[in-house]
Amino acid sequence: MENSYTYLTTEELAGRIKYDCRTIRQCLKDTVLLEGKHYIKPFGRRKILFLWEEVEKEMLVSAREHEHLSIPMASGAVCHG
Repeated sequence: MENSYTYLTTEELAGRIKYDCRTIRQCLKDTVLLEGKHYIKPFGRRKILFLWEEVEKEMLVSAREHEHLSIPMASGAVCHG
């Protein structure tokens, strides 16, 4: 079965999640949003396309995790208290 994704530019993603483009580029990209999982660079170019379904999944998982006490670890893992 083939996956079907909705590809978004940084500007389109910013509009959907109500974040500034600079915040996405400087704070979220490569910390929360990872290349190959949440975004791709098609044809090895500079252009970035975000995979909406994966970004949305990440937002929902993060929201659920923050409902409970959690401590972020240096490795990127989370310690649940």
